[in-house]
Amino acid sequence: MKTYEIELNSITKRLPKYLHKYIIKQPYDDYTAQNQAVWRYVMRSNVDFLQHVSYGDFVGGLKKTGIAIDDIPRMEGMNRILKNIGWAAVAVDGFIPPSIFMEFQANNVLVISAEIRTIKHIDYTPAPDIIHESAGHAPIIADPEYATYLKRFGEIGCKAFSKPQDDKLFHAIRELSTIKENPNSSEKSIKESSELVEFLQSNMGELSEMAKIRNLHWWTVEYGLIGNIENPKVYGAGLLSSIKESKECLNKSLPKLPYNVNVAEINFDITTPQPQLFITPSFKFLSEVLEQFVSTMSFKIGGLKGIQNAIDSEKIGTIELSSGVQISGIFSNVISCNGNPVYFQTSSPTALYINGVEIPNHGTEYHKDGFGSPLGCLSSYPALSLEECSEQDLDMMGIIVNKEVDIFFEGGIHVSGKLINKVYYPDNKYKRLRMLSFEDCTVTHSVDSQNQTTLFQPDWGTYDMVLGEKITSAFCGSASYDSFEDDGIILSKKPPQIEYSDKQKLLHNLYKQVRIMRNKNDIKVDILQDIFLKIRKDFSGEWLLVLEIYELLYKSNLSFEKELLKYLEFLKENIQISNLISTGLKLIKK
Repeated sequence: MKTYEIELNSITKRLPKYLHKYIIKQPYDDYTAQNQAVWRYVMRSNVDFLQHVSYGDFVGGLKKTGIAIDDIPRMEGMNRILKNIGWAAVAVDGFIPPSIFMEFQANNVLVISAEIRTIKHIDYTPAPDIIHESAGHAPIIADPEYATYLKRFGEIGCKAFSKPQDDKLFHAIRELSTIKENPNSSEKSIKESSELVEFLQSNMGELSEMAKIRNLHWWTVEYGLIGNIENPKVYGAGLLSSIKESKECLNKSLPKLPYNVNVAEINFDITTPQPQLFITPSFKFLSEVLEQFVSTMSFKIGGLKGIQNAIDSEKIGTIELSSGVQISGIFSNVISCNGNPVYFQTSSPTALYINGVEIPNHGTEYHKDGFGSPLGCLSSYPALSLEECSEQDLDMMGIIVNKEVDIFFEGGIHVSGKLINKVYYPDNKYKRLRMLSFEDCTVTHSVDSQNQTTLFQPDWGTYDMVLGEKITSAFCGSASYDSFEDDGIILSKKPPQIEYSDKQKLLHNLYKQVRIMRNKNDIKVDILQDIFLKIRKDFSGEWLLVLEIYELLYKSNLSFEKELLKYLEFLKENIQISNLISTGLKLIKK
C-alpha cells in the first residue's frame, strides 16, 4: 500500500508513541469500485437481517459511529463521530499482534484493517477486514456498558503473557488469511499454509494467559450471543459482519451454551465454522466473568507463577515487588525455595522504576547486560524485611555505607561487598529504602555446603540490589516504554498489495461506471446494455455487477430488465452463488 502522512486526533494523540508504528493512513483511493460494491452488498444484506436479531439498535449504532451503507467508511469521518462517545479508530495492515490490539482497545481506540474482503469471500472472510472491524465492532460500542467491558478487556489483555507458540500461530494465521484473500494465490500455497495453522493449533501445549484471553475475546467480542438460549440476540462482531454466519448462528441445530469463565480453555479455529456459541445473560455478566479470570492472572497474583510466565514469554516483561520497585526486561532465570522466588535475573537491557517512573541512572543503558537481585527476608532477622527497615535497624544489622557488609537471605542467597550507596524514595510522609549499591561484591546461592552458585562477581562492576520481600505483580511489557527504543515485538511482513490483471482492471472500470450512474441518479440504458454484453462475453459468472445493473432498472418495464433477471436466474444454477443472488434480489424488491 502507499505511504501517507497520518493525521492524529485528540484521542489517538494520547496513544503511547510505540503504538504509532502500527497505524497507517487509510489508502482510500486504492479501493476499487468492486470493493465498494462488495461493501454495499454486505451492509445492505446485514442491516436487513440483523436489525431483527441483533442486540440493541444495530442501525442506530451504525449511525452513531459514522458508518454508511453505500460507501466504505473513511477513518476521518468515523473519528469525527466516534469522539462524541469517547472513542477513535485507526487503520492498520491486516492482523496485528494480540497484545498490541488489546492495548489500542485499552486506550478507547478501535483497530480497523484497511483491507476489504474480495467478492470470492463476500459472505465470510478468514481475514480481518474493514467490514468486520468497522461495521462489526463499532456499532455495539455505542452501548456504554459494552464499551466499558471492551476497554477493560483491553486493559487486562495487554498485560497477559504469551508464549513463543502463540507468536508462531499468530504469524501463521496472518499468512493464511492473507493468502486466502488474495485472488492470485495458488491452491498449493493455500493448502500448505492451512496445514501449518492446523499443526500449530493442535500442538499449543499448556495455554498461555494470552491464549486464554484470545479465547474469551473470541467467544464474546467476536462470536458472542446475549439473552437466553431460547431467543438469543447477536452482538459479536464476527457474526455482525458475516452474511453467512449471522444467519447460521441462530439455527436450532448449532449448540448454544451458557457463558462462563471455563470458556477461556476452549480454543477456536478461524478456518472452520464455529462448533458452538456461548450466551451471556447481560453485558454486566461479561464483566463479572472477566474479573473472575483476572483474579488468576500474573499481574494480580505475582509470585513464582508470575515470574515463570514472564520467563516463558521470552519477551519484555515487568515484575513489581512489594516495595513498589518495578523491573522491566527479558527475564531469564528465577531461583525458588519452598515455592517462593528468592532471586531473579534478566538477560537483556533492563530498566528500574518506581510507579512507572524510571529511577534516575537505572535505565537500559546502565543495565545493558541484564539485572539480578534477591527477594525475601533475612535469614538472621526473619521478622524484618529490608524494604521496611529504619536507619536504626540497618545500623543494628551492620548495613552501613562505606563498610563491608554481609547479607544472608532466606533461601540461601548471600550478598557480600562494600556498601557504597542507599537509595530512598518517598512513601507518603516517609522515605523508604528501595535499593542498596555495592562495590567489590559477590553474590552466591547455596543449597547446602556442597552446592554453591555464583550469581555476581566483583569484576562485573557495581552491584545494585533492589529491595522487595516478594513479587506482587508480573505483566507483559514494560512499566514505561519510554525506556526502550522499541516494544520488543517483531512485526510480520505486511500483506502484499493485490496486483490486478488488465482483465480485472477492466471489470473494475465497469463497476465504476455503474456506481457513478447510481450516485448521480443518471441512468444511461444504452451504456448499461454495453456493460452487460461485455460481462456475458468476458466475465462469465460475474453476478454482483449484473445485480447492480438490475437494481438500477428495476420496475422499468424494459425488455432489458427482463433479460437481466433471466440471466441472474441462470447464474443461480451455480450453488456457490445462488443464495447470494437470491438475497440481492430480495433486497432490490424491498
